[in-house]
Amino acid sequence: MRTFGAVHQALREHAGISREEYADLVRFSKHTVASVELGRRMPDTAFVERAEELLGNTGALRKALPTLARQPGLAAWFRRWARLEQVAISLYTYECRMIPGLLQTESYGRALFDGQLPPLDDMQIEERWLARADRQRLLRERPNTAFSFILEEHLFLRCTGGVDVTRELIDHVLEIGELRNVEIQIMPLAHGTHAGLAGPMQLLETPENQWFAYNEGQRGGLFISDPKEISVLQRRYARMRSQALTLEDSVSLLERMRGDL
Repeated sequence: MRTFGAVHQALREHAGISREEYADLVRFSKHTVASVELGRRMPDTAFVERAEELLGNTGALRKALPTLARQPGLAAWFRRWARLEQVAISLYTYECRMIPGLLQTESYGRALFDGQLPPLDDMQIEERWLARADRQRLLRERPNTAFSFILEEHLFLRCTGGVDVTRELIDHVLEIGELRNVEIQIMPLAHGTHAGLAGPMQLLETPENQWFAYNEGQRGGLFISDPKEISVLQRRYARMRSQALTLEDSVSLLERMRGDL
């Protein structure tokens, strides 16, 4: 990504366009443009297409984009979604299997990796954690992006990795929940049923106000762009937000669970 960013910056400067002017022309924030040029952020397709139009339609950026998609540590089926995450203005996540990657601590994530089958070697585990840690920067580097998480209570009660790992995890989730752009709600076990029992889901809104969805299973992920299907998932997520504990009650429950460990 650093090489792509350096080439992009060279083309922009050759065209005589300042970063501020370019951000307006390409319809992305100055912060996003800077992050791409410094190699900290994966450009999405819309960014590259607009960049090509502004920088001479050489095709260099367009041809380079597929090579960036081969990111170590990210499953092949997840990479398209990961690119969209980096520019999203809204990102909603419901999870019933494990704590989402954006909220994991290193010790919790490594505990998950240690239990995978087929087994991972040390290098694979390191690559996966580094990729996950890099994604987590979104929570703090994109303060204008609205993040919503609905997490099942039993994810914490499982004590993945042991009591100490779970204490650290709860402390971390409580800390992230204090960010102005992050909302974390707990779906309590006391609810015998709710709108999300069909499985985990993620919903995402782009700067162009397009919505996409992503559902993940055992050996792959399903990327959804059909507006009718997305509408169904949006309605389910909206219902779950009303069924889950409030933000304040979710904090109270997490604090009680930590105290019980």
